[in-house]
Amino acid sequence: MSRARGFPENGELVVCTVTSVKNFGAFVTLDEYDEKEGFIHVRDVATGWVKYIRDYIREGQKTVCKVLGVDSQKGHIDLSLKSVNDHQKRERIQQWKNEKKAEKLLEIVAQRIDVSVDDAYDLFGNTMLEDYGTLYDAFESVVADPESFLEDYEGDWLNTFIEVAKENIAPPAVQIEANLEMTSSAPNGVELIRTALMAGLDAADGADAKITSVGSPRYRIVVCAADYKEAEDILKRVSNAAINSLTANGGVAVLKRESK
Repeated sequence: MSRARGFPENGELVVCTVTSVKNFGAFVTLDEYDEKEGFIHVRDVATGWVKYIRDYIREGQKTVCKVLGVDSQKGHIDLSLKSVNDHQKRERIQQWKNEKKAEKLLEIVAQRIDVSVDDAYDLFGNTMLEDYGTLYDAFESVVADPESFLEDYEGDWLNTFIEVAKENIAPPAVQIEANLEMTSSAPNGVELIRTALMAGLDAADGADAKITSVGSPRYRIVVCAADYKEAEDILKRVSNAAINSLTANGGVAVLKRESK
């Protein structure tokens, strides 16, 4: 989170920079917490016996750790590297990068409305953090639905905030998937299925929809859109067109959604 000044909570995933590596563990600074120092004991570097700690961690490395314990009075923060998997690390690093970008965007807003960065946080930045959790989510929300944003907030900064968001943040998108099972016993069944799939893509009418083969008789439809309602509408058009095309020629086609 932006401009964090206190201590992280137990179980939190934090972005760290490794400053010193010893045989018994590694010292790091917490990028989002005023460079507070944390420590990763060698037992928490990796699963199993760690013969050479620098095989896993090295000075200058940017990484993600899980907070094991915090002693705010002594300033001690115990961390674990082994408790964070690759997916969590990539996701957390991306979130950190997004928030760094959002902080730069807030500086641009402050500059355009001719106030200091601290004043910008007092005017609206801290409110955005409280309402959205991160500045990036606030900027992204503006791009997705500026009208609602205008209804929820007021101030001379609003139009500039929206302007900067639209200039620098790509509209958020959602992705949904479904599988088509398509069979035909006709001599030209393969061609009929191909025609049906093309009919489905044509029905997307320029929207972001793709159909790929999962392995006969299954074909995956992937749709990307600004929101779930729009994505579902596109999926319905694509699947209905494909199904109607094949069944009209004696084939069988069924749409199946994978359970989560």
